[in-house]
Amino acid sequence: MDIFDKIHTSMGPLGQYGKEAHGYFMFPKLEGEIHPRMKFRGKEVLTWSLNNYLGLANHPEVRKADADAAKEYGLGYPMGARMMSGHTSKHEELEAQLADFVGKEDAYLLNFGYQGMISIIDTLVNRNDVIVYDSESHACIIDGLRLHMGKRFVFPHNNIENLHKQLQRATELAEKQGGGVLVITEGVFGMAGDLGKLDEIVALKKEFNFRILVDDAHGFGTMGKTGAGTAEHFGVADQIDLIFGTFAKSMASIGAFVAGREDVISYLRYNMRSQIFAKSLPMPLVIGALKRLELVRTQPELRENLWNVVHNLQKGLREQGFDLGHTQSPVTPVYLNGTIPEATELTMDLRENYSIFCSIVVYPVVPKGVIMLRIIPTAVHTLEDVDYTIKAFAEIKEKLAAGKYKADKIASI
Repeated sequence: MDIFDKIHTSMGPLGQYGKEAHGYFMFPKLEGEIHPRMKFRGKEVLTWSLNNYLGLANHPEVRKADADAAKEYGLGYPMGARMMSGHTSKHEELEAQLADFVGKEDAYLLNFGYQGMISIIDTLVNRNDVIVYDSESHACIIDGLRLHMGKRFVFPHNNIENLHKQLQRATELAEKQGGGVLVITEGVFGMAGDLGKLDEIVALKKEFNFRILVDDAHGFGTMGKTGAGTAEHFGVADQIDLIFGTFAKSMASIGAFVAGREDVISYLRYNMRSQIFAKSLPMPLVIGALKRLELVRTQPELRENLWNVVHNLQKGLREQGFDLGHTQSPVTPVYLNGTIPEATELTMDLRENYSIFCSIVVYPVVPKGVIMLRIIPTAVHTLEDVDYTIKAFAEIKEKLAAGKYKADKIASI
């Protein structure tokens, strides 16, 4: 059999809709300056789908730093992997500042968040070690787990009682095999917006010997008194062994980092294959990240603006009877009941008639019969944007209930 033959019988749960949905529901093109109002298919839309939490993508100081660095260094420098020829003082400076910001001894830069998390897991554990992880962990964590040649146990999302049981099993097995236990969870769960119960998880260290790795992609820059993340929010930063953050959310750029104890970060630095064998993060991205981090630290009004928008949006939607689940973060999921065809008709109505663009999430990401409209507020949205969106959502909710989006197949673009 030709290895390509299977693609003709199954394109996958999302790929099966590729022909009908490509360019509109999947792989849409938002054009223009990164801003709450962008162009979609030639029409201006109010955009709620960009993880530009603090509005830094088009901050004038950020744009200047990016442009100046690109002019001075180009996108090629430094050439080569960090270990061989791609190491600079600026890379070290950024790592030191990131470590200080999240309250850790050291940090290591990663080229990409997704790739970085996979490689962290692959590097930290061997076949004798046991991993315990939250069932709703991000795909990068799941893919990292697939590389793990040892045993892993999953606990139902944020179920601390069950986590306790899994830690008992993991501890017994690890002791028998001469390995250790690693717990992996998220600070902010990016789809549902709820927080990992970091305070309750680290409390279990009194009973069990384990280390904890927290993916705080959506918490870094948004959560905590200074924006240092979800661990700061809970007041347990000193008890989190490894904090992972990405530049793709609050920092509005590319790259990531992992921070922790100096000896552990040194071990990762010399053993992470995805970094050892990959070109170093280009200088404009490093200098741009330094500027972004400076603004995160020195302009708390950015975070205050974000949370003002978040509170007004979530309060207004709840007052209209919308189910937002258990979000405790800027991530705002709006849950409705309906089929995939209804979801596409509803989304098309939002985009074409209300000029609102937000992400649509359907099965298999959420259960069958559930439609999630995922809204990402930012510091540069206005309260007028919020009011307009709440009114529009109230109207589409009524239409959905009245059966106006009923359809046998996904909407025709």
